[in-house]
Parts: sequence; structure tokens; C-alpha cells
Amino acid sequence: MKLFVDDQRAAPLGWICARTVDEAIEYLGQGAVTELSLDYDLGGADTTGLDVLNWMESAVSAGRIAMPAMTAHSGSILGRHRLEAHIEWLEQRFSR
Repeated sequence: MKLFVDDQRAAPLGWICARTVDEAIEYLGQGAVTELSLDYDLGGADTTGLDVLNWMESAVSAGRIAMPAMTAHSGSILGRHRLEAHIEWLEQRFSR
């Protein structure tokens, strides 16, 4: 499954949309996500795509899920850079 995490934009054709961190974690926890595209700002001052990546780090480390291919699509330049840096770090840590 391809998971598009964004609180406002519509998911591209063929992607499932999660609007919140909790919804994204619910999909990821099923273990069937092969591609993940993250927005940085997820509708609240305290929730970002980094929260999803932090949960993923724990789940991948514990062997509960495999790490999907990941990308950031955020309109926030600083947010996108933060997501990309964290994605790169996760990819280096859990390289296949």
C-alpha cells in the first residue's frame, strides 16, 4: 500500500490518505505500507510528519514493520528539509 500523509491535500491516484499522525500509525502498524509520502505540518502545532518517523524508527527497530520507501512532499521548506534529513538518517540506520 502507498500511504500519503497530509492534513489538507488529496492523495494521488493509487495512494491511501491519512490525515493525522494516529491514522498514519494505524496504517503503518498493519505492516503493508510499501511507500510513504509525508507532509510536515499535520494540522496542529504539536503534530508533524516527524512524529510518524519517530514512531516508525521504534517499530522498525523492534522488527514490527519493514521500512517503506519514503519521501517528503511538504510545502514548508524547513519542514521538508527536516523530514528529508530524518528519512536519510533512517535509511542509513536501517539500510536493507
